[in-house]
Amino acid sequence: MAKENQFVEQIANIDVDFPQWYTDVVLKTKLVDYGPVKGTMVIRPYGYAIWENIQNEMNARFKKRGVENAYFPLLIPMSYFTKEAEHVEGFAPEVAVVTVAGGEELAEPLAIRPTSETIIGTMCSKWVQSYRDLPLKVNQWCNVMRWEKTTRPFLRTSEFLWQEGHTVHSTAEDAENETQAMLELYKEFAENCLAIPVITGRKTEKERFAGAVATYTMEAMMHDGKSLQAGTSHYLGQNFSTAFDIQFLDNDGTHKKAFTTSWGVSTRLIGAIIMTHGDERGLVLPPVVAPVQCVIVPIAARKGGVIEACEALKTKLEGAGIRVALDTTDNSPGWKFNEWEMKGVPVRIELGPRDIEAGKMLCARRDNFEKVELPLENAADSIKELLASVQKGLLEKARKHRDERIIYADDMAGILAGVEAGKFVKAGWCGCRECEDKIKEETAATARVYAEGESAEKCAVCGKDAKHVIIYARAY
Repeated sequence: MAKENQFVEQIANIDVDFPQWYTDVVLKTKLVDYGPVKGTMVIRPYGYAIWENIQNEMNARFKKRGVENAYFPLLIPMSYFTKEAEHVEGFAPEVAVVTVAGGEELAEPLAIRPTSETIIGTMCSKWVQSYRDLPLKVNQWCNVMRWEKTTRPFLRTSEFLWQEGHTVHSTAEDAENETQAMLELYKEFAENCLAIPVITGRKTEKERFAGAVATYTMEAMMHDGKSLQAGTSHYLGQNFSTAFDIQFLDNDGTHKKAFTTSWGVSTRLIGAIIMTHGDERGLVLPPVVAPVQCVIVPIAARKGGVIEACEALKTKLEGAGIRVALDTTDNSPGWKFNEWEMKGVPVRIELGPRDIEAGKMLCARRDNFEKVELPLENAADSIKELLASVQKGLLEKARKHRDERIIYADDMAGILAGVEAGKFVKAGWCGCRECEDKIKEETAATARVYAEGESAEKCAVCGKDAKHVIIYARAY
């Protein structure tokens, strides 16, 4: 029995030491390992497979909106950053710079991209000449580097993977609409693919992206009640088109400055999956992005016909497009159950001589540990239905967890008590930067997002008339 439980016993208690639980899970499930350079991570095949599934789902959605994938250089001349003053100021502490190459000092230092607005803006100024070139919509899947002092795999590392989309438009209205449309695309993806409920809306001026006119975010609540910024969409107005001379000849014969947007999500989405759905046994993966959607564990594998029946079932499920694994290792069934539960596989199928004789398979759900017998006949359809039920169940569970932990506060004491208890706190705000700063200083919580459409009488900090309602939380 000790051998069968040792896999689970190796992780910290999720409710006692959540940070250590997270570290244990990402390492022991072989999602990542630490890189040789401080603050970097090596994404292992199991972790990268999740990212590939995220890419596939995202690409399908992007292409429906007319977005084309491209690639831009990793190295960016430092002079590009100085063209947009607010942008370079915002990223200055995080930028890594190359000064020597080929054994010689470079005439101009080169930044390792922290984001690509500057290089893409430069290229768009060449590609956009006429109103007929608009809208221009490109996206790139790439790595970026932001030198971080405190790191944690997936959540905050010096180098990470992401997608960054950039669009150019002829009018402010079109650009603003694109910004909002991409935010909604992210929300739909997060909820339907990752089973993570998110709150979307605008960031405060203090929290907006450097160089943007407005930043919109999707905020997700993790198991411990902290918020994770899971994706952002930025309306850049004409800031970058002015800096990089992106203009076009309109159909009225005049030259006009274009309006631009940018938007992105990163591998921190994998961290979001782990911290939203994980439990005392380890990972819990949503079926849509799980590398293995179901695993077949043979029972009494040495008996004749068992392995053959398992292989036949695997072939049938694979033929229906289900990602399936067959565990034929010499470990005990109990050890296998623990290992695959730890790895978060949505459905486990147990198949032994009695099951085969009865024409049934015993299926265990990872989300709630329920077991159900299903007929081997039409197995693929049954498993697809079960996977869809798991996907739906994870979203409902996460939404219930979040909604029960959103509270209102009338004053600073209420905000502090709320975030100490691991909750999202809605409170009135006068719009004053000093009040926003004071909340961060005294509670370690930040303004995550405007609570659109809601109102309050007084600012929770100064007591003056409230202009907005803000959702405050501690965040990763």
